[in-house]
Amino acid sequence: MKVIISGGGTGGHIYPGLAVARSLEEKINDIEILFVGTADGLEADIIPKAGYELKTIKAEGFSRQLSLQLIKAVTKTGIGVLESYRILKEFGPDLVLGTGGYVCGPIVLAAALQNIPTVIHEQNAYPGLTNRLLAKVVDKVALSNQAAEDYFKAKDKLTVTGNPIRPEILAKQESIAYQELNLKPEPKTILVFGGSRGAKSINQALVGIYKQLEKLDIQLLHVTGKKDFERIATEAEELGINDFESGKIRIKPYLYNMEAALAVADMVISRAGATGLAEITASGLPAILIPYPYATDNHQEHNARALEKAGAAKVIIDDNLTADRLWSVLKVLLNDEDKLAAMSKASLAAGEPQAAEKLINEMMVLSRN
Repeated sequence: MKVIISGGGTGGHIYPGLAVARSLEEKINDIEILFVGTADGLEADIIPKAGYELKTIKAEGFSRQLSLQLIKAVTKTGIGVLESYRILKEFGPDLVLGTGGYVCGPIVLAAALQNIPTVIHEQNAYPGLTNRLLAKVVDKVALSNQAAEDYFKAKDKLTVTGNPIRPEILAKQESIAYQELNLKPEPKTILVFGGSRGAKSINQALVGIYKQLEKLDIQLLHVTGKKDFERIATEAEELGINDFESGKIRIKPYLYNMEAALAVADMVISRAGATGLAEITASGLPAILIPYPYATDNHQEHNARALEKAGAAKVIIDDNLTADRLWSVLKVLLNDEDKLAAMSKASLAAGEPQAAEKLINEMMVLSRN
């Protein structure tokens, strides 16, 4: 079986594709997988490092108004479609999977026009423009969140699979994770992260409550992002907090073994990207979510509100985020074990650890027809 997977621009569109690829390899002996993306997108770095071949095409996101940029993007995408025809002819896929972002538009469209079975996967509660357009021509639309159903007209194409996550997230043993991170099993562990680049507003609010947190029987694992690490570390040292490796307040610029952090965490404070939320809910963790305010179509707030509605999270809008506001929400949760337990249960119910398997089953049905 031959499968093309395409998605990119952000990790949220890339990692679900990688999760599906790994699951396909476990499930099918004679599987051939080819990724398609752009030469200047994040996928150009991540996909080859993950051990997969990446063919590149031209693609560009559309602006929402008539402009020279829109004309340029349409022209570039047209070239990308022609390049996609060549890739389809050379590789001969049985199915094409698009995991979102403008990157996947040309190859999925070209495949649909050639009657090659096509599936798109939408990670967010509010679908991206590319997937909303592609939904008109593909065979199946897989959703991470049931809330996204409202934005697609062809209801017969829709299926809710959840968001595929990395197998290592599910497989990580808690005891090993504690050793890897040099943390103790006893106090509660609060994990704070803002995505691969960090989140300045979250970092600033959190450093403002370091002294309050230091008085509690907790462990804080604060992943600042590389860009903001020096600033936060300096501010922490000015507060008399300098043991970042074994103290109550652990500050790291980046965490390569996020699966270990999720395995030991009792609560998460983070942005509301779809992939991060999929990993949080698969781990059954209660969360305080601060959606990134500049996400396209404000999709992170849609994601966060869906989880809040399910009872698994509390939401603080970025404009309202201060140290005092964060502390007022956090201290209430830390003092209410029943509430935390209920949120954890709701988080686990909202998660879908078998999302990759469900999506692959939909793909297999299509490829056999």
